[in-house]
Amino acid sequence: QVQVTESGGGLVQAGDSLKLSCTSSTLTFGAWPMGWFRQAPGKEREVVSCIDADSDAKYYIDSVKGRFTISRDNAKNTIDLQMVSLKPEDTAMYHCATISVMSADFCQLERDGYWGQGTQVTVSA
Repeated sequence: QVQVTESGGGLVQAGDSLKLSCTSSTLTFGAWPMGWFRQAPGKEREVVSCIDADSDAKYYIDSVKGRFTISRDNAKNTIDLQMVSLKPEDTAMYHCATISVMSADFCQLERDGYWGQGTQVTVSA
């Protein structure tokens, strides 16, 4: 059974920073483009950021450009999301997931892909 584990979320104030991390003992990330998506209660899932297998291409949704940075370490099998200048609208459950297709301008989750239980990010005003 494939397991993906996200960590690093928390309750912070607007303007603070958090670093989310993702790892797996059963899935080798190096073979996949990977990404982070978020979902808040009552809202649709939103792909936040993606990175290709070689870290050559990165995608960011407009609302996080300049504030979030995605990175990966294939040797350690980790995917990180550094978030700075957090805003209340960033509040959501964040999930690390396998990606189907991506470019610097586009990113799509894999239809039958893998993601974990998520890590909650709550930003107070």
